[in-house]
Amino acid sequence: MFRGACRPPAAAGRKDVDRVSGGSEAGDAAAGAGATAGGGAGGAGDAAAPDKAGLRSRLLAARTLLTSEDVGRAAGALADEALRLPELAAAGTVAAYVSVGREPGTRDLIEALRARGVRVLLPVLLPDNDLDWAVHEGADRLVRARFGLLEPAGPRLGPDAVLEADAVLLPGLAVDGRGMRLGRGGGSYDRVLARLARAGADPALVVLLYAHEVVARVPEEPHDHPVRAVVTPGGVRRFAAS
Repeated sequence: MFRGACRPPAAAGRKDVDRVSGGSEAGDAAAGAGATAGGGAGGAGDAAAPDKAGLRSRLLAARTLLTSEDVGRAAGALADEALRLPELAAAGTVAAYVSVGREPGTRDLIEALRARGVRVLLPVLLPDNDLDWAVHEGADRLVRARFGLLEPAGPRLGPDAVLEADAVLLPGLAVDGRGMRLGRGGGSYDRVLARLARAGADPALVVLLYAHEVVARVPEEPHDHPVRAVVTPGGVRRFAAS
């Protein structure tokens, strides 16, 4: 049950780092997009067939309206909610990522998982936009990488290391009532999900979002995979298995 929402305030726009999609940023000129993209289940997804590029642009513009304080408060609430998930409580290995810019914050969560003794895998962006993985060894072992990303400094384990994960935390921009996720468009996590499917692996797929990014409908393609749950600062929503 959702108990609250993190809606973009009416503030001056700020640019957001684009995760694994060529490094482009949402422009400040779209600062009014929060009202369009930020309407929860009655927001940007209301269009009969919204195009991915347009929806991404509006959602990224809405994130630019968030202040650092908004992002910090949401990150703490996201960690609290996610840590209650049975899928994470029972996990020995979790594939996660380090949030950057005004993405829903993951740093509190991955540190809490590591403190629990969970093996946390973090992605390393390869030249072809596929993802390698390395074990998270602490915040002081993160290094700056391409596109402003933060990556683990430890030994690379190979792209197939994600197959060992009991749960995979996915970045995204939106999810709809069917559990269909809208990503950044770079294709990195499409490859991860395809790799899991080919291997017959079935980890819990979880996306972390702001509440206004749960929309009525996300445009889908044949290769898209639904997630099991979305975590927002206000709570957790689960989706029926496909």
